Amino acid sequence: MDSLLIKGGVPLRGEVMISGSKNSVLPIMAASLLTSEPCIIRRVPNLSDVRFMGQILSWLGAEVRHEKDAVRIQARRIKGCGDYDLVRKMRGSICIMGPLLGRLRKAAVSLPGGCVIGARPINLHLKGFEALGARVTIEAGYVHAAARRLVGSAVFLGGRAGSTVLGTANVMMAATLAEGVTVIESAACEPEVVDLANFLNAMGARITGAGSPTVTITGVKELHGAEHEVIPDRIEAATYAIAAAATNGEVTLRGARADHMHAVLDKLQDCGVRIERSGPDLRVRRGGRLKPVDVTTLPYAGFPTDVQAQMMALMCLAPGISIITERIFESRFMHVSELNRLGADIEIEGPSAIVKGGRPLSGAPVMASDLRASAALVIAGLAARGTTQVNRVYHIDRGYENLDGKLRQLGARIERIEDA
Repeated sequence: MDSLLIKGGVPLRGEVMISGSKNSVLPIMAASLLTSEPCIIRRVPNLSDVRFMGQILSWLGAEVRHEKDAVRIQARRIKGCGDYDLVRKMRGSICIMGPLLGRLRKAAVSLPGGCVIGARPINLHLKGFEALGARVTIEAGYVHAAARRLVGSAVFLGGRAGSTVLGTANVMMAATLAEGVTVIESAACEPEVVDLANFLNAMGARITGAGSPTVTITGVKELHGAEHEVIPDRIEAATYAIAAAATNGEVTLRGARADHMHAVLDKLQDCGVRIERSGPDLRVRRGGRLKPVDVTTLPYAGFPTDVQAQMMALMCLAPGISIITERIFESRFMHVSELNRLGADIEIEGPSAIVKGGRPLSGAPVMASDLRASAALVIAGLAARGTTQVNRVYHIDRGYENLDGKLRQLGARIERIEDA
């Protein structure tokens, strides 16, 4: 497996272009299954997860063609069963189930895989399908859903940790071709849900309220092809912003959407980071000594769980005590032990991590456990003295387009060591 070798202590300086959103493009690609006409999706990041989704769609019968940063998908004839060996590789693949159910009135999809960050049940997805009239069973590791007809209904998608993004996406996609009106209460409000709704509406769907807790879908008889440009990746933008602050650098994030990042930008400013907005761009630099802050992850528009690990790496550098509380996933502190290997002082108490910051970090070999933990370890390595080797970086390739290349453009001393 590839690894990243980082020689730390170099401030990041320059500009970086923010890629299209991973969490947005996967359900949008899946939504192309809802029509037999061609769909063209632009600003598609070059990620392993995107390639996996393309393979899944191809296996289902769709024609998938990548052209630079765009992908053209045409699903003339498709089958209703997702391959286990493909679906198990990433959780985002569960979002093919809504489109299959909507178009074919049947779907069989393997229970999905992805990062090991705690239980992420799909019970809310299934609850939504059942509300539309589908019969749902789980057999031999596959979820089966079937319905003679889908009928609009009211469905509540609130869960133990709040709303479900992929569940909202899945039910919304299935409901576009249902009879009558579907109202999703406690819908996820993330920008990625809005992006999907915009794509579906471009295909001829009738969706209102996306971005609010109540989404209304009026079913239509059929959808048509459409073109769409994916929104910028707010998690990637946050990661580079934190890396700039951690290395005491100055980085301009080209194409970032500040209106999608209010909670992150607010916390960065609280800890002493200066942020200047210029149209769609953000310039990030440290405004002096870092200050500790407390962070609690929450559903959007709260602080995103996908930035928790990166923020923890930054707080390791801030003198004082920071408390970081994880309210979304119960096992998302697997990066703590690896940050401690670099010299951090972090203790876990229930759902919170107590970070005693200000101690200098020193390079060491570390092991990445999931996508965002990988990013946190890279940030820590950039700020540490000496050399850090981040192993198992295939996680990074799932969600960051050319991370090491972009960091080198900013002056980082980082190289990829390919497995022989």
